[in-house]
Amino acid sequence: MNLFSIYREHLLAAAQALWPEAVVDAITLEPPRDEAHGDMATNAAMVLAGQVKQNPRQIAEALLPSIKALPGVTQANIAGPGFINLTLAPEIWRGVLPVILNSGEAFGDSRLGGGEKVNVEYVSANPTGPMHVGHARGAVVGDALANLLAKAGYDVTREYYINDAGAQVEKVACSAYLRYREACGEAIGEIPEGLYPGEYMKRAGAAIRVVHGEKLIDAPEAEWLPLCREIALAEMMKMIKEDLADLAIHHEVFTSEAALLSAGKIEAAIEILRGYDLIYRGVLEPPKGKKPEDWEPREQLLLRSTTYGDDTDRAVLKSDGSYAYIAGDLALAADKLARGFNHQILVLGADHGGYVKR
Repeated sequence: MNLFSIYREHLLAAAQALWPEAVVDAITLEPPRDEAHGDMATNAAMVLAGQVKQNPRQIAEALLPSIKALPGVTQANIAGPGFINLTLAPEIWRGVLPVILNSGEAFGDSRLGGGEKVNVEYVSANPTGPMHVGHARGAVVGDALANLLAKAGYDVTREYYINDAGAQVEKVACSAYLRYREACGEAIGEIPEGLYPGEYMKRAGAAIRVVHGEKLIDAPEAEWLPLCREIALAEMMKMIKEDLADLAIHHEVFTSEAALLSAGKIEAAIEILRGYDLIYRGVLEPPKGKKPEDWEPREQLLLRSTTYGDDTDRAVLKSDGSYAYIAGDLALAADKLARGFNHQILVLGADHGGYVKR
């Protein structure tokens, strides 16, 4: 039961009765900015003015008798250039209370979205350690937005993108392996520069020891690295999910960057973009400001992001032949489209403002 929808329908009927040819879809009925002006306000006169070739105030005066005659309306008056404010009897508002109590959390549900699919991706913190306050901000904003869309009748999927490929993941594995040796009783001393020194890595080290005992201590790196990576990433994601659960936030889908890569979805996304002439081989300009000593012009695979306002095109492939960070994002966007998500919302961290255009 939405009183604004109910009285808007009455208002539209009154307008159509006076001006049968008018298009009334743009007429709104909303709470006024100043509650002293009443319970509801409508822009009907301004919407109709151009169509019926009359002054908005004249239109408002013509509508006023019909509005005053509506059941439950105790007062209606014209304000400013032609806004109409109306006040309802207290018993009209009290009549909504039983509906609220009987509906519970379903009160206010809308069919506005019509079941259309929407993907909301938020948090997506790198699995290199605990969430920080910036991640928590994105978690709350993203989840609130997803809940509002679901309330409005959209088919919402809450997604988390796991950046589990690249050099940072190797550092996680090496850090966890060091803590594993510590869990096996070895004195590891100071954590080497470049690894993750946080105490939270002890959790990953202990988990590796539970699974593999002490047999990895003397194993070659080629053997222990993938095993430690798998367990360490699982422990980091478990820790992140525990923090999210404390916020009552749960994602339906967790998408792995490594899985996208192994499935060939980055290459597929690049081919899609190539078809729109948005992928090409070229040479980037040197960085603005002081040129790095090791910079040299080289041909790379580039995304033509300047087409959409970016300040420079972006490399999709790094100089070592590995994919740049943005490549996984391109694959994920294409993958979401393939899953039927024509509406994709991405909640970016405060430090990713420059990422919007690309």
